[in-house]
This record gives sequence, C-alpha cells and structure tokens, in this order.
Amino acid sequence: MKIEEIKILRGPNYWSVRRPKLIQMKLNLEELEERPTNKIDGFPERIEELMPTLYEHRCSEDDKGGFFLRVKEGTWMGHVIEHIALELQTLAGMECGFGRTRGTGKHAEYFVVFDYMEEDAGVYAARAAVRIAQALVDATEKDYDIDADIQKLREIREDTRLGPSTGSIVDEAVKRGIPYIRLNKQSLVQLGYGVHQKRIRATIASTTSTIAVDIAGDKEETKNLLDAAQIPVPKGTTIRDEEDLKYAIKKFGYPLVIKPIDGNHGKGNTTNITTYEQATKALEAAQKYGRTVIVEKFITGFDFRVLVVNYKFICAALRTPASVVGDGEHNIQWLIETTNKDPRRGYGHEKVLTQITIDQFTQKMLDEKGYTLETVPPKDELVLLKPTANLSTGGTSTDVTDEVHPVNIFMAERIARIIGLDICGIDIMAPDLKKPITENGGAVLEVNAAPGFRMHVEPAFGLPRNAAEPVIDMLFPKGSTGRIPIIAITGTNGKTTTTRLTAHLCKTAGKKVGYTTSDGVYIQNQLMMKGDCTGPVSATFVLSDPTVDFAVLECARGGLLKSGLAFDKCDVAIVTNVTADHMGLGGIQTLEQMARVKSVIPETVRENGFAILNADDDLVYKMHEELDCNIAFFSMDENNPRIKKHCKKGGYAVVYENGYVSILKGTWKIRVLKVIDIPITYDGKALHNIMNTLPSVLAAYLFRDISIDDIRTGLSTFVPSPAQTPGRLNMFEFKKCKFLADFAHNPAGLELLGNFISKMDGTPKVGIISGTGDRRDEDIRELGRLSAKYFDEIIIRCDKNLRGRTAEEIVNLLVEGINEAKTRDLPIEIIYNEEDAIMHAYQNAKQGSLITIMCDVVSEALDFIKNLKEKEDAAVVA
Repeated sequence: MKIEEIKILRGPNYWSVRRPKLIQMKLNLEELEERPTNKIDGFPERIEELMPTLYEHRCSEDDKGGFFLRVKEGTWMGHVIEHIALELQTLAGMECGFGRTRGTGKHAEYFVVFDYMEEDAGVYAARAAVRIAQALVDATEKDYDIDADIQKLREIREDTRLGPSTGSIVDEAVKRGIPYIRLNKQSLVQLGYGVHQKRIRATIASTTSTIAVDIAGDKEETKNLLDAAQIPVPKGTTIRDEEDLKYAIKKFGYPLVIKPIDGNHGKGNTTNITTYEQATKALEAAQKYGRTVIVEKFITGFDFRVLVVNYKFICAALRTPASVVGDGEHNIQWLIETTNKDPRRGYGHEKVLTQITIDQFTQKMLDEKGYTLETVPPKDELVLLKPTANLSTGGTSTDVTDEVHPVNIFMAERIARIIGLDICGIDIMAPDLKKPITENGGAVLEVNAAPGFRMHVEPAFGLPRNAAEPVIDMLFPKGSTGRIPIIAITGTNGKTTTTRLTAHLCKTAGKKVGYTTSDGVYIQNQLMMKGDCTGPVSATFVLSDPTVDFAVLECARGGLLKSGLAFDKCDVAIVTNVTADHMGLGGIQTLEQMARVKSVIPETVRENGFAILNADDDLVYKMHEELDCNIAFFSMDENNPRIKKHCKKGGYAVVYENGYVSILKGTWKIRVLKVIDIPITYDGKALHNIMNTLPSVLAAYLFRDISIDDIRTGLSTFVPSPAQTPGRLNMFEFKKCKFLADFAHNPAGLELLGNFISKMDGTPKVGIISGTGDRRDEDIRELGRLSAKYFDEIIIRCDKNLRGRTAEEIVNLLVEGINEAKTRDLPIEIIYNEEDAIMHAYQNAKQGSLITIMCDVVSEALDFIKNLKEKEDAAVVA
C-alpha cells in the first residue's frame, strides 16, 4: 500500500461543510484490491489484539455489529486505515470520530478521509495508520510499537495546540459565532474579520495596555505602585550580589522568598528560605533569569489566584503545588506513580490535571527536607514536590469564588485599575479570602499579565468558571460577531468578471473592499498579491486585513478541493454555472460531482443570507433543494418557468428583459439599467458579460446600504480594460487590425467568446488558441472544434506549463478537433511560444482583421500587446 498524497482541509469542503478539519489521504492499494480483510489469514484476530478499543467503533448510525464484525465479514483496507487513524488520535487524547473512504475513480486508488483536532497530529496519524495496517497484513504487528505512536501524537498535540487559556477564549468565540484565524504556530489569534478584528496572544488582548503589561512584568515596580496605594504587599527589596543579600537578610529576617524581577510561571522562584546556604542557592537560581532579583519576606498562608477581566472580579482559586500524602507504608516514588494513575491526570494539558514529573525542583524540595524518592513519609504528611503551585507542573486548584470577601473583591478590581490591566491575575498569600487580607495578615505577591485560565476553567475541586466569557464580552459586546459582509463567487466560467464587477459595485457604494480573483488579491483596488489567488490562503489574506470592511471572494474548484474554504459562513453566494472543465482532476469524474464541489459555497451561506443561483443551468438550479438559506435566481430569460414560479412566491430574481437588467421582487420589477449603457456588455453583444452582470447586481442590491443609484453608477463606470478586467475581452486597436485578449480556457468559455466574436466587425477572424495539458482528450479536441467554428485562420500555441503532456500531444488533439469540425479551407499554423505567435499574427495581419488570443499568463500577454501598441503609436508620432 502506498500513500500518493495527503491534503489538510481546514474549512468547509467537498466531504463535509460542517466538519472543516479533515485529512484527505489518497492511497494506492493495488496489492490488496482483491483481498478484503476476511481473505487475509488471521487479520481479524490480529487487529483485535493490537487495537482492542476499536470494538467501540461503528461503521454507520444503524450498525449493530460494530467494526470488528465488519472486519470478520470482509471490508477493504482503506476502511480499516480510516478507523485506525481515528482511534490513534482518540487514544492520544484527541477525540475524533468522522471518516469516509471512497474510490477516486481510478483502479485501486482510494480517498481515506477522517477528522483531526491538530493538523500535524492528523498527518502523523494518517501515516502511522498505513504503517500499522501493513504490519497487520504482514503479520508483524507484534514487533510494532503502537504505544510509541500514541505518545508521539500526544507530544505533537502539546507542541501544536493552542494552550488551555487561549483555547478556552477561542472556543467561547466560536460558540458566539465569532470566526477566528490562527496567526502563528504559538498563541497569536485573530478573532473576527477585517476592520472588526481583535487579537489575543494567550490571555493578552489587543485592548490590553502595553504599559500595564510592562509594569506587571517588573515585580519591583508593581510592588511599589501597590504599596503606594495602600495595598498590602510583602516587605522586600532588590539585590544584585551576596553583599546585598546579607543586607536584606539582616533587614527582613527569615523566612524569605527570592525570585527574578521579571520572571513568570514560578521560574527561578525559591520560597520559605530559612538559612544563609538556602539563600545563596536561591540567589544563584534566580539570577539565571536576570542579574537583579527580588528578596521579600515570606508570607505564610495559602496561595490564591484572583482573576479580574475588564476591571471586574470574575473568580478565584486556591492553588496547591504538586504533592503527595504519606501513608506510612510506601515510598515517595510509589506515591507519585500512584497519584499519576488518577484518571484526571494526563500528559501536558490533555486532562484536568497534569502528571507529576520528577525534576531538579523536585529533588531540591526533597533535599531540603532530607528526603529521597525512597523515603517513606509518615501517614498523612503532605510532601511538596514543586516550589510553586502551577498546574502545568502537577499542581491542583480549588475554586473559592463564592468565598471571597467583598472587601477583597473591591481590592482586586482596584489593583487591576492601578496597574491598568484589563485581563489580570492577582496572586495573594493569605490564610483565606473569606476575610479582608488587611485583617488576616495576607499580602498581594504579584500581578500577572496573561494569567492562566486552566485553574478556573477546569479546577480539580469546586465549580468550573467560564473565565473566557467575560473576555469575549469585553472584546465583542453582546450582539457583535466581529464579522464583515462576505460575497463568495464560484462556478466554471465568469467567476473573475463577476467578482470584479461585484467588488466595483460595493466600492462605488463606499465600501472598503478586499477581493480575490484568478489575477490576484486586491485591497481597495490596490494589487497586493499577483497570480491565481482563488484559494483559501488568498481569502484569509483579505479577511485578515484590518482595513477591509467588505469581502468579495472568488472561490475556485482547485483551492476548495486542496484545502477547503477559508471562511465558515458567507452572506451571499453566487454560482454562475457548472460545465465540463477540470474533469478527471482531484477525483472529480462527472459533472454531478463537479456540481457537488461548487455547491459547498452556497451551503455556507448563513441562515438569513442569500444563495444566488443560475436558473438557466440545471445543475446549479438543483442546488437550491439542499440549502437552508434564502434563495434568489438569475436568468437571461424573464419567462423562465423557474423564475416565474419563484417570484410568484415572493422571491427575488434578476433577469435580462427587453434590453434591461431588471430586479424582480415578487411581482414587482425594478429596471436597473439598459444593457447598452453597461460598458462590459459591448452594447449587448457580449452575452456572457450580461450573464455575469445579473448576479453581481442582485448581490449588491441585497445589502440594504447599497442603493440602486450606487449600482447604476457602478455598472456605468466598470469599463472593460486591462486595468479593470485583465484578460476578459480586452480590445486593442492597431492600424491594420484589432487584438482581443481573453482568458477563455475551456469549451464553455470559448463558446461564449466565439458568440461575441461572431457579432464583432473585422475579417478575417484569427484565433490564437491553446489547450491545457491536464484536461481530458475530449475537452482539448472540443476546443479545436469550436475554433474551427468561429475562426477563419488558426494559430496554435502552447502554455508555458504543459501540465503533464508534451506540446506535440496537445497540438495533435487540437488539430484533430479542428479537422473534425472544419467546413471550409482553414489555414493552421503552429507556433509554440505565445509571444512569437502574437508577433507573427501582428506582422502578418490583414487590413481590418480581428485577432483573438486565448491568453496563458494574462499579465504577460497583455504587457506584450501593450508594448506593441506603444511602439506602433510612437512610430506614427515620429
């Protein structure tokens, strides 16, 4: 068995709109094509012994026998690999349960699809599942270390997942319908889109004062500010060497605390210092993080953390360092191992509690008591194993929110204001928080920016508190989702022109538009990225831009199949058409499958949004049957029965009627503009651009703050040109001829282009054509047939990227198509290079001829033609 490719889907996709996080693995299972699991000796028994927990798997909702019964009865290896990949992740603490296995349309080739929580873990699980399946087939599973795979998955999860604090904020945002974008592999996350976005890094928000973070990071500065505000803090000072240490000991006396001045998470801290030897060791430990350290009087009591968000008290927790309790019979090593067997403890942050590890801090704590790991502590003795009460080192937390005295709540909120932190963790040492700490001898030890939420969200004891909710309330007041309007556009032909026109209409209405096309990414008409930018990376670029308040996104087949969509919901989706292009690529073999790909976009429309569908296209029209949003249609025929039926029920539509683009609202008609007044239609000759105009007009109209006058102005100012519509009916006037540059690259596009050319003046009509190498033979031949229908002379060129074929293969297929369809003498020339072909056509142009080029790289072809035009104009002037 061989892995052909692995794709990571990160958004709504061909397999599932509701499950955005999927791994798609393409497998070649040639040697097992005729060997289901019941034909492999001993396979059912071996897999049951190696992975007994697969017993719980069901292969469908009505499956009564379970996965192992299917294996015994006989199932295919791709299905087995799917379930192994899911179970590996589950055993590593990542609950996953969705999977699909389907043929790609090629012999012995399969798509194995399954969900993941962390994408790197999903990829590892895919590869490991294949290795395990091979071992089971080869009967070498006893030598396979599956526990190593599970541990590796745990490590990948901990290395790549959002931390529990950041994760809780993101989860709360998702529950509120607020989208997010992870901006790096650490904890920097964007919540919301465009101008409405906010950012968080761990629990520091974009609203958090940098001065406050800086103050909180300087423990001495913090203590001075609090002391000046009559907040009880430990007496202490800063020191830099042993002379300073001796002075501090003399001034404050034992017990002491020594810690870095700008440390965090307890790093370099030593508490309850009672001897000079301990003090010098503590000084050395603290100075690993900076020369200047803090010496403070050690306050006895319990370690409490108080959380304040948006200057309001939220919750409080009692923190206990990692520890074991003696039973008078077993040594400390045994007690640690037994404590780690608690099902609530896991690796890293996978569970409520973290397993206790034995490290240098543990050894130091034991040394100070004169203990070793072999020591048997007396019954009920609490043996502390870490110097600080961090959950990440095995500590525990107990919620005490309801016990906090009102005076302490007032003090905590006041501290947040004094430091200026809108998300603030306050460390207090006190006998309890039931009484004001000014009365029970307690003190404020630290004020923390980026406080951890895990102790509050998942306490070991007491009531869990949703610490993330007030953060989201602060960043996005009730009712705000942080979203910007999104219009998503897909289809086989017309996507780019429809996208550009739609963006232009919205820009005319005053929107700050970001849009993606097959030519590039534009932010307010400024080109930011060049090339085919119709995938999720480009869409994310627009949605991440803080200047954009409106997004228009062209969504092509390729990006959707490769990675899924970049957004979970859009406001309006347009599907222009579905025709035979890119067939046989990405496992898409039929037009019905291609329609399923395109239907992903309208399926993401929010409940109150609109899907605008082509009522003249059967496959596109049929999409409305599966949608839960509002439906609107467009048609080149106002008498289309589908339009009449829809509008009779009060629905929206836009049609071409009596020379007008008209919006239909039920039985009402709004005539927007005459087609002859819309430049991109070339006085109505370019029928395909009338088609492209229709959904653009309706999409803009559906937004209440875009008026009919805005739309009319936008339509009349959208002029076909290399600047506004590069590669779409770009006309150049030369002395002897006209050049028409267009990106038509499939039969449906060439048919529409040919229809336009036939209405244009100019003879002979010369076509510079090409075929795309990764298309089917029949599709390339059809380009030849259509060329013979519409052109009087043909020049065949080749694209720079031949996509898996030779130039000769492509040329031969085009010639075959031309010869099949030609009804007259039709001159054919073959000039492989595009620029050479253009130059040949220009130099040999007959007076009054119309030369049409199907562009390869649009920008390069346009630049070459413009350069010819400039040289000709310069020669005339000279």
